[in-house]
Amino acid sequence: MKHSRLMKRWRSVLATRTMAMTSLLLTGSWAMAQPPAARLIRYEVKPASLVSFRQAVRHYIGESTKAPGNILSEAFQEEADSTKLWIIERWTNQSALDKASHGNAYKTITALSQQSLQQPARLILVKDLEPLSPQQWRRAAAPEDRPLTIMLFVDAKPGTASHFKAVYHQAMPQFRSEPGVINYQLSQLENDSTQFVTYEKFRNEAAFQYHLTFPPIQPVIDYLHTSIKQQPFEKGLHRLIGIAP
Repeated sequence: MKHSRLMKRWRSVLATRTMAMTSLLLTGSWAMAQPPAARLIRYEVKPASLVSFRQAVRHYIGESTKAPGNILSEAFQEEADSTKLWIIERWTNQSALDKASHGNAYKTITALSQQSLQQPARLILVKDLEPLSPQQWRRAAAPEDRPLTIMLFVDAKPGTASHFKAVYHQAMPQFRSEPGVINYQLSQLENDSTQFVTYEKFRNEAAFQYHLTFPPIQPVIDYLHTSIKQQPFEKGLHRLIGIAP
């Protein structure tokens, strides 16, 4: 009898949990509970394929920005080499990103990549360390601006990653308050806690140059000169020009 009562109680608990899980899935609460997802992809495109590949990238950006769960989707070319393209995305959760990856627009890029790239695409998954709201991510440049986006990849020496994050955390509010800054973020690579990348969007070149002389940046510069694995730190810097949306 005691065993029978325990079995009935267990079945009741299991049924309750199953119903709760079903409710989460049906209402979307399960997806909402997931953390945000961020993805960077770098493509080095063969010159002969550049026009068609850029069109496919632009189409994907246009489709993804309309998709549920999208926070931000952008495409860039490197200022010094227009054959090097980047897709930069933020989504409310991994499920939304996965759904976009299974859409026809992304599949077109994947199919073109088989023949159009000089080397395999580089996929980088990151975790944002200084979160922004969707509204903050979507801050747009003014019509008269000539936006410049900077990405700096940082490979920290062993034992210095925590100090790097602390330095940036202290400076971030001041960086974001600069009049020429549209957006500023520090992210950590998901597969390596010693690697980081910044996302710095400025209204124009003059705003970027001002940032380089802005006093709160000095502790960051000091760290970059002393505590990364490969010098000079400028090797990890990418100057990007937007091509979509």
